[in-house]
Amino acid sequence: MIPKLISIGSFYIPTYGVLVALGFLAGLTVTTRLARRTNLPVDKITNLAVYCAIAGIVGAKLFMFLFDLPEYLRDPGQIFTTETLRAAGVFHGGFIVALLFAIVYLRKQALPPLLTMDAFAPGVAIGQAIGRLGCFAAGCCWGKECDLPWGVRFRSDFAAPVPLDKTLHPVQLYESAADLLIFAFLYLQFGRKHRPGTIIGLYLVLYSTARFIIEFFREHEQALVGPFSLTQWIALGFLALGIGILARNRSSTIPAHATPENARA
Repeated sequence: MIPKLISIGSFYIPTYGVLVALGFLAGLTVTTRLARRTNLPVDKITNLAVYCAIAGIVGAKLFMFLFDLPEYLRDPGQIFTTETLRAAGVFHGGFIVALLFAIVYLRKQALPPLLTMDAFAPGVAIGQAIGRLGCFAAGCCWGKECDLPWGVRFRSDFAAPVPLDKTLHPVQLYESAADLLIFAFLYLQFGRKHRPGTIIGLYLVLYSTARFIIEFFREHEQALVGPFSLTQWIALGFLALGIGILARNRSSTIPAHATPENARA
């Protein structure tokens, strides 16, 4: 746990913020590269990425407030605390809000929805892989207690209210590794023949499955809804959406595209 990357007196640069920024830049680089390969307008794609990042941050915070609404209603002052401001929020909440914004933007700019989302999917995965390292550095989104050889102990009480001096599942690293593998797979698939929507469909299926499983090893501050957490229910919804997109593609007559031979670097 290294919450402060650089610290000079009272001034410090948070490791989480730096890694999230690096994740965004890495994702943007991958997305613009893939956009060029499919002849999408790079300026519009870049604008969409920036707008979605902002919408994602707002959505993640909003869903965090909704998930813990009773607690915030009891003590509204918590909304403005340093701990709340530093919290990452709920990823799926950010993804939902960013997706809704993207749909509106795609229509206004007359961009092909599925083709554009295909270009974004690998970039989102690599951005998540790096961002989860930031969660690990900050100590947020921690795992359940365990006695495994690779269990980790957090010792700094600066960033998140993570249990100290207890051996926990490094769920942040689990997800980072899963996201990295998903990125590699999607990037390779993008270079092969595929119908529009295939890459985003695969992303939704693979990430939702990974997140659903990893949630069993994560400590939940929110109450469960039936047998699963709220995040797991949302993951199941996105899994169904991904399966629906892939099933639609299998029965589609739209020709495949994006082969290495006709793709532009």
